[in-house]
Amino acid sequence: MGQVAVVLVNLGTPVEPTAKAVRRFLREFLSDQRVIDYPPVLWRTLLELVILPIRSPKTAAKYASVWLDGGSALAVYSARQVEGVQARLGDAAHVELATTYGEPSVANTLSRLYRDGFKRVLVIPMYSQYSITTVASVLDEVARYTLKAVGSPELRWVTSFEADEGYIDAMAARIEASWKQTGRPDFAAGDKLLLSFHGIPQAYDKAGDPYRSQCFASAALLREKLGVGDDECLLTFQSKFGPAVWLTPATIDTVARLGAAGVKRVDVFCPGFLADCLETLEEINMLNREAYAEAYRAQAQPGAGEGEFNHIPCLNDDPKWLDALTAIVRANLAGWV
Repeated sequence: MGQVAVVLVNLGTPVEPTAKAVRRFLREFLSDQRVIDYPPVLWRTLLELVILPIRSPKTAAKYASVWLDGGSALAVYSARQVEGVQARLGDAAHVELATTYGEPSVANTLSRLYRDGFKRVLVIPMYSQYSITTVASVLDEVARYTLKAVGSPELRWVTSFEADEGYIDAMAARIEASWKQTGRPDFAAGDKLLLSFHGIPQAYDKAGDPYRSQCFASAALLREKLGVGDDECLLTFQSKFGPAVWLTPATIDTVARLGAAGVKRVDVFCPGFLADCLETLEEINMLNREAYAEAYRAQAQPGAGEGEFNHIPCLNDDPKWLDALTAIVRANLAGWV
């Protein structure tokens, strides 16, 4: 049967929080037509002359504000996820990390694994919900490799696991662990839990991308596991980019609305992000936190404070999540190991 490998694929990250490194990363990321569906010639000009010069230094500063000792949060936690799954699989399969943008690339990783004797490879895009902007981009990279490769391992891949029981259980446990530290929200008094997913343009949803429906499926199962209702646990979308109309309600608009309404506590968890990254640590825990606090201050009576905003960490290297991820891997290795 030959050796078996598992490749966990995440988005990728700049190698350092500098404008030069971020510009190189953003150029590759924003040149993917799965991500930005715009006439290539016009978009390339706009990207090089306007977007990259303006956005790169600003984004680099954001990365610097949340950079960890071992690199970006996404790189650090992704590496720990690989280590955790490898420890649980033992000798059954070899586990590696690849990225859609930057290095280690999907193509280079698959090529090296084949040269090293791995004849069967399972590719796991690290996105629980399918979207053409994420999972399809990973599969594009796999296809580009096979088109050029002289020889290729037998390949399998996973497209989504939005309703996987282990994934839902791990998220519920993560949220409840946070509540043990902060206390459970007083939903009867109006406190809210937000489930913030990365957004996509509405045009993709209307064209048939199943992402939105899978987000709702994950949210419904998580609410059921936590024992909370739709009005207590809200689903929102974050990280809008560009002029297109994106899925709503927007997370930042929602936290501002809740703050302005005097909601005393807002907790935010990001089910679609399997590891903390710029979008959770800076966008949610800094930008959205300030939006809520500013709106709460504006409506509050003197001395009422700023309300309470809690960012609940992503699954990262939580042991319960690593157990669930390994179970997903094992299920898709059936017949190979």
